Amino acid sequence: MQPAGETPRPAMIPIRGVPMIKYFAENWGEVEGFQAQPDDLLISTYPKSGTTWISEIIDMIYNDGDTEKCKRDAIYMRVPFLEFAVPGIPTGVELLRRGHAQRRLVKTHLPVQLLPESFWEQDCQMIYVARNPKDVAVSYYYFYQMAKVHPEPGPWQHFLADFMAGAVSFGSWYQHVRGWWEKRREQRLLYLFYEDMKEDPRREIRKVLAFLGRPPAEGLVEAVARHTAFAAMEQNRMANYSTLPRSVMDHSVSPFMRKGVTGDWKNQFTVAQNERFDADYERQMEGTDLSFRMEI
Repeated sequence: MQPAGETPRPAMIPIRGVPMIKYFAENWGEVEGFQAQPDDLLISTYPKSGTTWISEIIDMIYNDGDTEKCKRDAIYMRVPFLEFAVPGIPTGVELLRRGHAQRRLVKTHLPVQLLPESFWEQDCQMIYVARNPKDVAVSYYYFYQMAKVHPEPGPWQHFLADFMAGAVSFGSWYQHVRGWWEKRREQRLLYLFYEDMKEDPRREIRKVLAFLGRPPAEGLVEAVARHTAFAAMEQNRMANYSTLPRSVMDHSVSPFMRKGVTGDWKNQFTVAQNERFDADYERQMEGTDLSFRMEI
């Protein structure tokens, strides 16, 4: 998996000012030139914001609640990750090009300014999930440790400072959530919140069904909610990323699906860190009507 002569924790490479995983950046020409189709559905999130959860929900809906069909392959094969590129593994663009689904599901973590133009030109439907930044920062810290395509995260206090400064892969959380929030005014875009999904998953599944133009059949809603509960997905090898090589994700360091809760940041932040974060949050979120619940 590891090219000769390269460090196992490569430094990031910026793409138009946005820090990017080295291998992703090296494949950028393929991503930028990707041709979306009008019936593609784009699933967009900042990392560690419920991406796999919403992907499994939508795949279940597309398969009318048939759990066996949703176990046909790993989630990263069923919902290819557009910008993904790691040596020795098919890229996201390759998977999307070879896919035979009538309507493709496409996952991305790209901020709006880096999304390939073809998605806007084709007026694709999009679903965005946002999660409160404190829980994202904690989850991302543990993900950095186990997903070896990232640089070493260092101690928590240093990673938190990098996160607040946008010096982590995919850049600033603030710019990401705000950029996609503004896009919803001009695009066919459903903007969801992770905290709402935790609070009442069935309500949010109905929102997705309505957005996709599908009737909110209660049997389907119930089947989707049951199959995509954290406890079920945590044990589902087709959803929990345990089928990836250890050289890419080392689950012995931290599981990909770690806790799946809201408010876990309180177990990680010191009082001083929380105060600094709150002050920075107020500054960076000034002027927007977008707001987050840090706990439910």
